[in-house]
Amino acid sequence: MHSDIERIGELADAGERMIERLRRKAFLPESRKGLHVRFGIAEAAQLLGCSTNRIRMAEDDGRLPPPPPSENGRRPGYTVEELLNMRRVLGASPARAPLDVPAIIAVQNFKGGVGKSTVTTHLAHYFAVQGYRVLVVDCDSQATTTTLFGFNPHFNITREETLYPYLSIDPTQADLLYAVKKTPWPNVDLIPSNLELFDVEYELAAAGADGGSILATRFRKLKAGLSDLARDYDVVILDPPPALGTISLAVMQAANALLVPLAATTPDFCSTVQFLSMMDQVLHQLTEAGIEVQYDFVRLICSKFDGNDPSHAMVRQIMEQAFGPALLPVPILESAEISHAAMRMMTIYELDRPIGTARTHKRCKANLDEALGQVEALVRRNWGRVAPASEEDVVNEAA
Repeated sequence: MHSDIERIGELADAGERMIERLRRKAFLPESRKGLHVRFGIAEAAQLLGCSTNRIRMAEDDGRLPPPPPSENGRRPGYTVEELLNMRRVLGASPARAPLDVPAIIAVQNFKGGVGKSTVTTHLAHYFAVQGYRVLVVDCDSQATTTTLFGFNPHFNITREETLYPYLSIDPTQADLLYAVKKTPWPNVDLIPSNLELFDVEYELAAAGADGGSILATRFRKLKAGLSDLARDYDVVILDPPPALGTISLAVMQAANALLVPLAATTPDFCSTVQFLSMMDQVLHQLTEAGIEVQYDFVRLICSKFDGNDPSHAMVRQIMEQAFGPALLPVPILESAEISHAAMRMMTIYELDRPIGTARTHKRCKANLDEALGQVEALVRRNWGRVAPASEEDVVNEAA
């Protein structure tokens, strides 16, 4: 007869097998995640900041490939890859200038259930649609972000493919290039995670008297490794563990911006206040230890907001009074469309058609664009630019 303790392992194994079945079902026929989303010419023009006529002219004169073949008299639309090429040809890339510092954004809150990984993946895909080069680093051994990118942390990812070989006490890697994986998005890369990344926490806890110096070394090492990698990207998004540990501390120091998601409930508000208080104490301790921490911006974003729930509206008002301008004005709305997409291990930006009604999908995507666009504006402000340079701006400047 099995004890309840033995049954925990059996439950974990059964759960892992179910995740793999869900993954295979979601990504048939190759059991690999693909990207099938397409953009109509009007949406493409809006994203590029130019007219549809300019796109058609570039297709007519050969600067761009001919338009996609029509199906039943309708264009199927442009792929993300084609959109990126259009940006290059028409001079409509939002990429940072060589001297602009890449944004390294930690999406952090110690309170679980605030949608940290959901915000991370949607933010990555939002930046991708806008034409930025993005690196996502999953620093959480629970590996939710890795799963949302289409990898099964248990079956597809080994410890040697995570941050572990770089951060362990006996490192086998001198830089982080080994861990970078391609994703279905041509301009989004991922450093994945799995449960074995937690071994870093064990090792450093067991380091004994030398733990302090080893810890400081690991903090500086993660920052150096990410800063080196970031040269090839515009935005780096870090998803740390939802608890105060070695990796969380290292992420705090490696980031140059902090985004704190929190749900509109009283427990979430109270927990986030405790998180901020703990962050304040820890950052002071790191500074006293000679470990520099500096953020270009610190913002809170209300996630999972239900505008029809009076209690949400009340807590949101409390947030506004407490945090003032540090709270981003546009919240991420609670939407069944986000939940349905997550069931398919996808974000809203990966759906090639609505799961629910077209109206619900459109409203959800418009909200995400506006809410996440606030973060883009902060990044661009730090680069000294308010809005991405459009193709028409480039043409006017050249005239």
